[in-house]
Amino acid sequence: MTPEQIFSIVNLMATAGWLLLVVLPRRRWVTDVVTSLVIPLMLAILYVAIVATTFWRTPGGFSTLAAVGTLFSNPWALLAGWIHYLAFDLFVGTWEVRDSHEHGVSHWLVVPCLVLTFLFGPAGWLLYRGVRRVSTSAVRVER
Repeated sequence: MTPEQIFSIVNLMATAGWLLLVVLPRRRWVTDVVTSLVIPLMLAILYVAIVATTFWRTPGGFSTLAAVGTLFSNPWALLAGWIHYLAFDLFVGTWEVRDSHEHGVSHWLVVPCLVLTFLFGPAGWLLYRGVRRVSTSAVRVER
């Protein structure tokens, strides 16, 4: 398979996980199995396989921004980096859903955070932290 074909497959897998988080957030099989275990596990196995077979033959590295640019000029290394993002962002999105249940944050407030986490990782997590703070503060004031 080509990096482009694998890219399409992993994007579909990740998108399926994100859709489940948005549409079925209260289903334990979603957050306990699919988005926190099955999809990240498949992505992690693929990531390790790509890194193990290509990293040592790829120029570049992590010591400077230029070295990272050189490293990611290889399509396989770039794909590995993308899979890394997909796996960890989905993990963070799953945490946001679980945490919102524990703290009584409305899922409607979490959905924009999930979208932002899917697209821009840390920005979505930051938004969720703000939403949770405001939401849980409002609950405390009402009591």
